[in-house]
Amino acid sequence: MNPLDNFLFGIYPYICLSVFLLGSLVRFDRDQYTWKSDSSQLLRTGQLRWGSNLFHVGVLFLFFGHTVGMLTPHFLYEPFISAGNKQLMAMVSGGLFGVFGFIGVTLLLHRRLFDERIRANSKTSDIVLLVLLWLQLALGLATIPLSAQHLDGSMMVRLAGWAQSIMTFQAGAPNLLVGASVVFKMHMFLGMSIFLIFPFTRLVHVWSGFGTAAYLVRPYQLVRSRRLGMTPTTPLSQRRN
Repeated sequence: MNPLDNFLFGIYPYICLSVFLLGSLVRFDRDQYTWKSDSSQLLRTGQLRWGSNLFHVGVLFLFFGHTVGMLTPHFLYEPFISAGNKQLMAMVSGGLFGVFGFIGVTLLLHRRLFDERIRANSKTSDIVLLVLLWLQLALGLATIPLSAQHLDGSMMVRLAGWAQSIMTFQAGAPNLLVGASVVFKMHMFLGMSIFLIFPFTRLVHVWSGFGTAAYLVRPYQLVRSRRLGMTPTTPLSQRRN
């Protein structure tokens, strides 16, 4: 393993995760007014509806699919599904939802670049983010033909082993990527870089999306009248008096 790969896949992941977590916390603490997605729906609705829906459906599936697939130890799913079948399932489902996400982000990027009003109201970070997401989804789709060349699931197991080694702070994680295609490495590097820029973009609103799950366990709100003595059973005539 050369020094560059050692840095990119042994040290850089921790830099990205540190900036991702601490940067998000600092932005929430110091710049809560900017904690939003900055919707441009009022400027142009039609293309946004298709692009946003396709993008979010595709990306959310891919995010949770990658999280579960990469961070679940092999011995937990081995009794139920082989590594080869798991890889085939990932290729089919990931390819389908990857196409959804790619079409969606393409529509959103076209809208940002070629609509004059939206372009004038866009931040540089908005366009850079969409370009990075477009490239990331394109690279993800490009890994499918490569995965088809080794359907035994061996490379998938090695990539998952790298992710699990990083998350559990084990040494030697970059060694698991020896022989991996440059397309896989570019996909992984760009994915980590998106986490690096996360706190400085509109992506922070993702935290709010996950935060809405708290409403499922929040106690009911108790509403009391400002007028003393008024209860729901008080006749209307008495309330007026």
